[in-house]
Amino acid sequence: MNVFILSTGRCGSMTFERACRHITNYTAGHETRAGRLGVARLDYPANHIESDNRLSWFLGRLERRFGDDAFYVHLQRDRESVARSYARRWKRGMILPAYAEGIYLGLEADIEADALAIAWDYVDTVTANIELFLRGRSNCMAFHLETAGRDFPEFWEWIGATGDLAAALAEFEVAHNASEKTAERNTES
Repeated sequence: MNVFILSTGRCGSMTFERACRHITNYTAGHETRAGRLGVARLDYPANHIESDNRLSWFLGRLERRFGDDAFYVHLQRDRESVARSYARRWKRGMILPAYAEGIYLGLEADIEADALAIAWDYVDTVTANIELFLRGRSNCMAFHLETAGRDFPEFWEWIGATGDLAAALAEFEVAHNASEKTAERNTES
């Protein structure tokens, strides 16, 4: 069985994957197939846990390939924290500028100055996509970064994980892939 961690990104997706590395009856990866095209993009091995925020743009294909044969986790973090983290990481080639300049065309905004407003819109859009995909599924769970100490053991039991749960929980005490607060952009409004 495969497990997919669906998220906006900037919400502990790398930390979640690091915690899953302590599970011995699954492999785990973070964005392991992000650079693959076509069928190869979702060609994950069996019994694999994948954490990749870009999967939110492949939900139709994920449904077609795995459907109800996989388990899905909606990894979430406080909306404001996610948006501010994205606004601090404005850099060409990253998801937020791609969203602002590629998904929106001719956006009537000073894109870099309005980074926080764009980040809120991105977070709301991706969250809505994931929520709609998961609606009515019994093989999914909500997971909140702020309550990882409670949610991860539930996840562990839910998938029948074996390994070192204590070491897995310790990963949530480490800020993996944290954005630098010193690089904060205009986050007012």
